[in-house]
Amino acid sequence: MSTIAPATELKEGEKRLLFWASFLSLTAAGFGFAFRVAMGGDYGAAMALTNHQVGMIFGASLWPIAITMIGFSLVVDRTGYKIPMLAAFLLQAGSGVGTYFAQSYGGLYAAALCAGLGHGIVEAVINPVCAAVYPKEKTKWLTILHAAWPAGLVGGTLLILLASKFGGEELGWRIHALWIVLPAFAYLLMYLPCKFPVDERVKAGVPYMDMLREVGFLGATLASFLLVYEIGNQAAELKFWSRPESWFNLSLYIGLGIGVLYGLAVRAVGKPLFFLMCLLMIPVATAELGTDQWIKELMTPVLEGMNWEPALGIVFSAGIMLFFRVFAGGILKYISPPALLCVSGIFSAIGLFWLSSATGAAIFIAFTLYALGQTYYWPCVLGFTAERYPRGGALTLNTVSAIGLLSSGIIGGQLLGVAFDESIHGSVIAEVPAIVVAAEGKEFLGMEHEALIPEKVNLYIAQIPDAAEKTRVEGVYSDARGRAGRDVLLYAVRFPLVLILAFGLIWLWFRSRGGYKPVELESEGS
Repeated sequence: MSTIAPATELKEGEKRLLFWASFLSLTAAGFGFAFRVAMGGDYGAAMALTNHQVGMIFGASLWPIAITMIGFSLVVDRTGYKIPMLAAFLLQAGSGVGTYFAQSYGGLYAAALCAGLGHGIVEAVINPVCAAVYPKEKTKWLTILHAAWPAGLVGGTLLILLASKFGGEELGWRIHALWIVLPAFAYLLMYLPCKFPVDERVKAGVPYMDMLREVGFLGATLASFLLVYEIGNQAAELKFWSRPESWFNLSLYIGLGIGVLYGLAVRAVGKPLFFLMCLLMIPVATAELGTDQWIKELMTPVLEGMNWEPALGIVFSAGIMLFFRVFAGGILKYISPPALLCVSGIFSAIGLFWLSSATGAAIFIAFTLYALGQTYYWPCVLGFTAERYPRGGALTLNTVSAIGLLSSGIIGGQLLGVAFDESIHGSVIAEVPAIVVAAEGKEFLGMEHEALIPEKVNLYIAQIPDAAEKTRVEGVYSDARGRAGRDVLLYAVRFPLVLILAFGLIWLWFRSRGGYKPVELESEGS
């Protein structure tokens, strides 16, 4: 019996089984992420890893997502969806088992790498499958599908907390690494009898080359630059090569060269509005992912002061996101994706601005507004892309998502890091001018700034002969780091402000042309 059929021939039960299997596959990725957030300190301490190594393991579960997401988007139409999902299962389940048996940094890194590669395959498959199964309500169902990510964060974190509470400390971090196997096996069993839909582009007879043209020179340049830059960074961290100081600019030139070759090969510049959405994924990813680490730092002392487990901060924010994504259908009846993205920017901006100065219970209110704002960013951009660029098939859908993932660490996270460094430097130098000896000049995106280097600060403080002065300087530095976290949140407000303006203009542009309408391939006569 064939496992491939047009979406119109799938029965409702077959569609539901396919959707919830896809939901569980993304939930499994959330379980793995929750484990690395909650247990990173534990396996780091058990194996005597440095903070840098723990961060590298965490990053290894993220940056490979973009590689398999874009790579498999180019071939899933030809391989079918079932074989890639079997590979995703092996990688995701293997990441849990590999972590359980890991005896070194290398073993943990390899397991995290498997998690990232598997996550990328999952995204490369489930996004176009969902769009093909529900062609008339793409944004609604893609938003509900991506409720699986916060569901995985909530489920994985609660499972770790409950198992630790009732199973005792003897369980250890290794057991918690295996929780990802539960949703992984569940979606494997659900996928086995599934019939997968023919991609909407393929069904409409849109040629493969036309799919490539939707991305064109512009999209290929941006995606190539980010991929080249991040792969080079990771290779340098793993000591495979020595990264040149001008690697950012060099990567930009390489990306431009690849983009030119791609554009000449497909004979297309690319869709301007699609390229704009790719660019907007930089502030989207920064507002949604980049700011999380600073908010967690702010929430942790509040939760500890209330005798709550700090990991519940993740459950709180992910729970809000989960709830509102599941009920996105009701909201999207009254508002278009560009308008909802504009409104999301308003909530994010208010939440971040309030968090930069809030205290006590007000932090929870501000945090709720922030969580509401970030709820619809990612799935609505995917929905917009699927509805307006169906000729791009899996490629446009997954390219825009991959660009967001890559840009979060490469651009957004580093911009926030620059703001953090500048805040500390300005505060401490004002009260302890002599500590300038612990400063170093840095540059990012052509911006030069001075940063206090923690190792140099500790050395400077250790050499202060007077005990009272040493205590004072330590206090100044500690207070400056605390204030810097809030300053970063205030700095981050500019990203949702950009989104309010950009998505607001896009919404008005569609209104001037008769309103937002999804593109239906059948109507194009393809």
